[in-house]
Amino acid sequence: MTEIKPSEKFIKGTFILTIASFVVKVIGALNWILISRILGGEGMGIYMLAFPAYFFALTLSQAGVPVAVSIITAERVALNDIFGAKRVFHISLVMMLFTGIFFSVLTYFSAQWLIDWQFIRDPRAYMSVVALSPTIFFVTFLASSRGYLQGWQRMTPTAVSQIVEQIFRVIVMIVLANLLLPMGLDYAAAGASLGALAGAVTGLIVLVYFHIRLNRDIEKTYGTDLKPLPETEHEPTLAIIKRIFKLALPVSAASIMLPVVSNLDLMIVPQRLEVAGYSVHQATELFGYLTGMAVPLVNLATILTASLAVSIVPAISEARALKDTARIFRQTAAAVRISNFVCFPAFVIVFFLATPIASLIYNAPGAGPAVMISAVSIILLGLHQVSTGVLQGLGHTTIPMINMVLAAAAKVVLNWTLTAMPELGIMGAAWATAADMGVAAFINLYFIYKYIGYKIELGQLIKTVCAAAAMAIVVKFFYDLTAAQWHMEIFSTFGAIGAGCIVYVATLAMIGGLLEEDMARIPMVGKFGIKVFRKLGIFKSN
Repeated sequence: MTEIKPSEKFIKGTFILTIASFVVKVIGALNWILISRILGGEGMGIYMLAFPAYFFALTLSQAGVPVAVSIITAERVALNDIFGAKRVFHISLVMMLFTGIFFSVLTYFSAQWLIDWQFIRDPRAYMSVVALSPTIFFVTFLASSRGYLQGWQRMTPTAVSQIVEQIFRVIVMIVLANLLLPMGLDYAAAGASLGALAGAVTGLIVLVYFHIRLNRDIEKTYGTDLKPLPETEHEPTLAIIKRIFKLALPVSAASIMLPVVSNLDLMIVPQRLEVAGYSVHQATELFGYLTGMAVPLVNLATILTASLAVSIVPAISEARALKDTARIFRQTAAAVRISNFVCFPAFVIVFFLATPIASLIYNAPGAGPAVMISAVSIILLGLHQVSTGVLQGLGHTTIPMINMVLAAAAKVVLNWTLTAMPELGIMGAAWATAADMGVAAFINLYFIYKYIGYKIELGQLIKTVCAAAAMAIVVKFFYDLTAAQWHMEIFSTFGAIGAGCIVYVATLAMIGGLLEEDMARIPMVGKFGIKVFRKLGIFKSN
């Protein structure tokens, strides 16, 4: 059996976070259905008006902190500087105390100002903004705590706290919205907003439990008399704060880029669709197909790579602290292979079954073209997420942020040009989104090559593409045949997905695209898979 060193088991953390993300999304989807029924369209509008200001304050207060604390903690733990790791965490908590209080108070007192200056156009959203303001304080502590535990490569605390946070958030949202609805929609929306506070508090309580467990493990392993390393014994607190800010600020800036790009899309895409010959109503509908239907499918398909990007940061940081360049290279290669292994079949499914998927999920077959072209973004977004995680682990958090700015500029140009072409329309905007991800991903990969000499394994990539091509043929043939004969779209769609996935894995195994070392990293099913492939002669027995 291929053994993977404990320090290289970052894939286990990836799967833990992936499962948690999926559970959180399922709970969130159910919540939107229930809360929409309680508040109605107008109430949901009031509720959502408060969130841009809240998210902006939240991003400024803590967005890059988990990455920064995770990187520094992983470095200190790798060098057995446990005292230093705990000191970094305590300093980050004090920082979060001040930033959390500042932005909570700022949000609370700016609520009326945002309404007076028409940033929030409905004054009924005032109480929702006020209700959200204390949440910022608790979420900043969540960020620091998660970063510290992730630095120890413990992803279970983050996963469990996310699930508990979401459960309590949903329960409180539904209960308070129901209770306060008789008082008016503004009170009901504010009650729903308090769900975020309940979730943050319960999530923080869960993390306190995991911190207690970690401290017990530290005492058992390292003892109670922890001392700093000689070279860090007199390290000024200010130097640590500067390092945290240096790592965190670019990540925060990159997080701010996401809503900026979304607003640019809102300004450009509908307008350019009108230039292409569509009416205002048609342009709005097509824009909804892209942003409200196609983009969520892309994000759903890349849950695993998003989790991989989180878990690889401390793994790379640890290897960098130990100056183990071979391990950094090995971890990067494994992360990219796994990203391609997951994203290529996801691309095939969404691309070739775009219209039936849009019909089944959204009851909107017209979204098919936007969904189909957006499928290209799945592969590129997966690469972008993983390569960003690698660069952050290497300590180069500024590079992905700059690359996102360059990619956003390219997207604006392409949105303006392609969306106005009548033959493309909304598909032009989808191509621009794919190009946005591609530009950022490939510039990231260039810098990874520059720093560690890694470039995508061409032979492995060709095998993955060949397996995906075989899958595409089966998916297309199965769907067309069964849809024509039985007229059962749900059976044809899911049957095509199942048959395609079997052919993809089988083809990849037969042409040597599955590696035993990657299989060994997969929790639970990895060992079983290796046994099966050994019996089939795909993997050689020791």
